[in-house]
Amino acid sequence: MGEFDLIARFFTRPARRAILGVGDDCALLALAPGEQMAISSDMLVEGRHFYADVDPEALGHKALAVNLSDLAACGAEPRAFTLALALPTADEAWLAPFARGLWALADAHGCELIGGDTTQGPLNLCITVFGAVPQGQALLRSGARPGDDVYVSGTPGDARLALQALRTARARAGLPDETGSDPTAIDLPPAALQAMRDRLERPTPRNALGVALRGVATACADVSDGLAGDLGHILKASRVGATLDAQALLQATSAPLRALAPALAWRYAASGGDDYELVFTAPQAQCAAVQAAAQRSVTPVTRIGRIEPDAGLRWRDPQGQPASPDWRSFDHFSA
Repeated sequence: MGEFDLIARFFTRPARRAILGVGDDCALLALAPGEQMAISSDMLVEGRHFYADVDPEALGHKALAVNLSDLAACGAEPRAFTLALALPTADEAWLAPFARGLWALADAHGCELIGGDTTQGPLNLCITVFGAVPQGQALLRSGARPGDDVYVSGTPGDARLALQALRTARARAGLPDETGSDPTAIDLPPAALQAMRDRLERPTPRNALGVALRGVATACADVSDGLAGDLGHILKASRVGATLDAQALLQATSAPLRALAPALAWRYAASGGDDYELVFTAPQAQCAAVQAAAQRSVTPVTRIGRIEPDAGLRWRDPQGQPASPDWRSFDHFSA
């Protein structure tokens, strides 16, 4: 199977929204008057972002989900995406479920594949996604103001818990692991492990919530590298600080995470990556509007703190005492 046969078989569909889609030198995408285009790219690399033996259908889902999450953080509605794909071999048994997972999520969000590139090499996936948002209504990182409440969606920390449980299992099986060196051993019952693994490998992008928060939230970011660090991007862009309540955050977490020691559960919820939830700010007067947005989007949200004028991120620990844990965003090139 050659490159163009591969594209035609697994990644070509009739154009719907695009004026011109897969098969030419450029795709052509039209937007309605009064709309702005939101664009984001994310790359997934084998051995860095996922294990070599990951379910290819789950990988197809996640490759698009992480990009849709960026649109969610901007309040943009998905329109289209491109896929750049490096493959060791043109393996039909791998490509079919990968494409199935990709198409299922794309169809659920009305987001069409309009082009990209394929090549032979180490497994690497890069998607660029395009979305639309009404003029002047995009959610940004720079709008938080003192007195705003801080919220997080979903159950943060699940993906980090899943990763540590998988690391533990791989270490006991003598399998290599390049994803980190945390020695904490975690064993989960099979049902809990599967639920947490689904959160890691099949995250739910919060696009409906992002759209519902337009005109309500003052700032927003997706939680891809860890809640504390991603909120830190909002604080820096908005030139403000915040105090977060660890007990409120723990109340937002799932039962398997709350079953851990409180300090470990707090760390995973506050600094674990790959959740693809939204952290956002909104004025206290918009509390009812935030809850209405959560209900319309069928997405739980939890108030976890407040924006303050003094720079920096501060915490109250699970006992309500001031604390200053040094938690930052994941960085691919940090020591």
